[in-house]
Amino acid sequence: MGLEEELIQDAEDDRLTVEFIKSYLPQEVKEKFTDDLLYYFLDVLVEYYANSGVLDAAPDADGCIDIDIDAIAAHLAKQAQKDHMGTFDAEDLRWVVEGELEYAEQQED
Repeated sequence: MGLEEELIQDAEDDRLTVEFIKSYLPQEVKEKFTDDLLYYFLDVLVEYYANSGVLDAAPDADGCIDIDIDAIAAHLAKQAQKDHMGTFDAEDLRWVVEGELEYAEQQED
């Protein structure tokens, strides 16, 4: 696959992930996030996973990796404030993290 095709595939996967997250969010939380914000948080999530080493952890007997959703949500809130994207409640961002994880899990099946 060439670079152009890979970029198109990545953009499509991001679009599908954001659509899934939007459908996953409860209505009162959904209203707090635009599509652009969800794309931003998706980028921050990917960066967090790549740099934190969380995906390098050894899986347990069931093949699962322990992921601290609260820590990730807190990181997203902190990064958004640092990047001047706004002030967000980590509790609301938990839904975004859970939605992304759920989408990723469904893609593995």
